[in-house]
Amino acid sequence: MIRSRNTIFAILILLISLFPLAAAGNAQAPVIRAVLFYSDSCPHCLEVIDNVLPPLVDQYGSQLQIHGINTYSEIGNTLYGNAIQAYGIPQERQGVPTLVVGDSVLVGSFEIPDQLPGIIEQGLENGGIDWPDIPGLEEIMSETEPGEEENNSTLDHTMTVWEKFTSDLYGNILSVIVLLGMIGVLTFTGINLGKDDLSDQTKTKDWLIPVLSLLGLGVAGYLAYVEVNQVEAICGPVGNCNTVQQSTYAMLFGILPIGVLGVLGYLVIIILWLAGNLDLEAWQKTINALLWIVSMVGFLFSVYLTFLEPFVIGATCLWCLSSAVIMTIMFLLATQKFKRSLVIITEES
Repeated sequence: MIRSRNTIFAILILLISLFPLAAAGNAQAPVIRAVLFYSDSCPHCLEVIDNVLPPLVDQYGSQLQIHGINTYSEIGNTLYGNAIQAYGIPQERQGVPTLVVGDSVLVGSFEIPDQLPGIIEQGLENGGIDWPDIPGLEEIMSETEPGEEENNSTLDHTMTVWEKFTSDLYGNILSVIVLLGMIGVLTFTGINLGKDDLSDQTKTKDWLIPVLSLLGLGVAGYLAYVEVNQVEAICGPVGNCNTVQQSTYAMLFGILPIGVLGVLGYLVIIILWLAGNLDLEAWQKTINALLWIVSMVGFLFSVYLTFLEPFVIGATCLWCLSSAVIMTIMFLLATQKFKRSLVIITEES
């Protein structure tokens, strides 16, 4: 009898000692929750969404929840602005893709894959990470359909032209002003191309062409550095140059960065100007014609890019506008130089 009682008591002690282990096994596993701000025209965002996040989701399963917010939508752009204010994101780090996890803000297709895995591991060891404290996020999360995957939300949103324009209102207004000025220059040049309205002061302005080319070379060189190395650009007081540089339009045919193309264009203009100032009378007309054609192509391409910023991309890059203004002035100077060479040749003949 005593032996039976002792056996029952030992079994009870064993069950009591195993209860915490069973409870721990039934406890909810820690979860890492994060918010990814992206745009559907951003190649760096697609890199993160298609190649960086899927392996992590496969590895951690339901322990990793990432909610996508498209900044091209009005609600998404507002929420991104709230995140900027809440986390004090500086101007030079504003752009997509941006991943907010806990107290960390990761920007770009290099920073996110480099730092996110370590944050996940540390967060799981510390019991998980809740959704970021971004004003308005809770309301958006509550609108998510039950059972909807956070990782696939709003990826197919398409913005209207007005939504794109107002997403960077002051910067895009500046783009439109510059665009209207460029269209005015194009109209003026077309009307006056055949007129002999040259003055003696025209030749004295030739030195502005290499000076402007060097300025443009500096601007294009910086943009090429940003695009090739996929780093955040230093932006001005208005506009959002990082959104522009991270859009699909920052690459020509998806291969050649626009900044690199600009560098090549400015170099060609400098070379042609130098050749035009050599004692090559037999080639003078041809060189000036080539200079005018190259500057015209660069000018027209700048008109196209300036149009894209407010109406297609939805953001303005002050670096790009600077290059557009430089190319516009050079186009005017090259046109005058070309007209002068035609007049001189006509007079000699």
